[in-house]
Amino acid sequence: MSSTTPAGTDTSTDTYKIAVIGAGGKMGMRVSNNLVKTAHTVWYVENSPAGQERTLAAGRELTDAPTAVADADIVVLAVPDLALGPVTADLVPQLKPGAIVLTLDPAAAYAGLLTTRDDVVQAVAHPCHPSIFLQRQTPEEWADTFGGIAAPQDAIAAVESDDPGHKAIVEATVRAIYAPVIDVHFVTIKQLAQLEPTLVETVACMIGALLNEALEETINTMGVPAAAARSILYGHTQVALANGLRGDNPFSDACLIAMDYGRESIIKDDWKKIFRDDELDKNLARMLHLPAITR
Repeated sequence: MSSTTPAGTDTSTDTYKIAVIGAGGKMGMRVSNNLVKTAHTVWYVENSPAGQERTLAAGRELTDAPTAVADADIVVLAVPDLALGPVTADLVPQLKPGAIVLTLDPAAAYAGLLTTRDDVVQAVAHPCHPSIFLQRQTPEEWADTFGGIAAPQDAIAAVESDDPGHKAIVEATVRAIYAPVIDVHFVTIKQLAQLEPTLVETVACMIGALLNEALEETINTMGVPAAAARSILYGHTQVALANGLRGDNPFSDACLIAMDYGRESIIKDDWKKIFRDDELDKNLARMLHLPAITR
C-alpha cells in the first residue's frame, strides 16, 4: 500500500503530540529539525551533555523523558539499535494506552528486543533517501543526497495495528520527520527488515563500497590518473544503474561478456541465500552483537 502526494506536501490537517527520544543525536537532530517546522506539539528529550548542547543551540527546549512521554501520541526513538532494549524497558511502561512507539530501524523490533505492551502500538519507519532517478530541480536538492532537507524521498513504515487511526498518526509523523516525502509505503516489520538491511545494506551499500575499492585499485595499483578513473566510473555507474534497473539502453554484446566475467569472478553462485529467513537472522544477530536471533 502507498499514499501519494506531491513532493513535500503534507495533506494531514491533524496535529499530534510527539516525543523525540535522543533528540540531540545525529538522526535525532535531523528529525527534530523537521518537526520544529510543523504544528505538532513536540517534546525533545536528550540525556547526553553533547546532545543537550546541540538541542539547546538549535533553539529547542529540553524536557525530561517521563514528562515527554506521559501524554505523547507517538514516541520517536532516535537512538542507536543497541540502546533500544533498555530505552523501551524504561519508557514503554510510562506510556498512555494507545500510544505508539516508533523506531527508525527494523532490526531491534524484528529481533524482539523491544519491551512491548498489549495496549501500546509498535511501529517502525525508515527513509528511502532521494532516488538516483529523482528529477532534481534546485542546487539544494542536488546537494541533499541523504534526504530530509530539500530533496523529496519516499519512506517505508510498518505498524502493528489494524486501527486506521494509528496508521494515520504514523504516516503524519513519518511525513514530518523525513520531509519532503512523496510516498509512504506500508509493509510488515519483517518485510522492512528484508529491505533494510538485506536489500539496501547487504547488497546496495556493499556494491557502493566495492565500487570505491575498485576505483582505488585502478588508481593506486594500475596507475591510471585519478581524474580519468573517477570520470569514467562515475559516468558508467549512472549508465549501469539506469540500464540495469530501468532498461534505459541495452548493454552492448561486448559489455554483456565482460559482465559475465565479472559475475563469475566476484559473485558466489549461492549469493541469493541472503534472502532466506535464517540468513536474515544471522545478519541481524551480527549487527546487533547477539549470539543469535531468538523470537
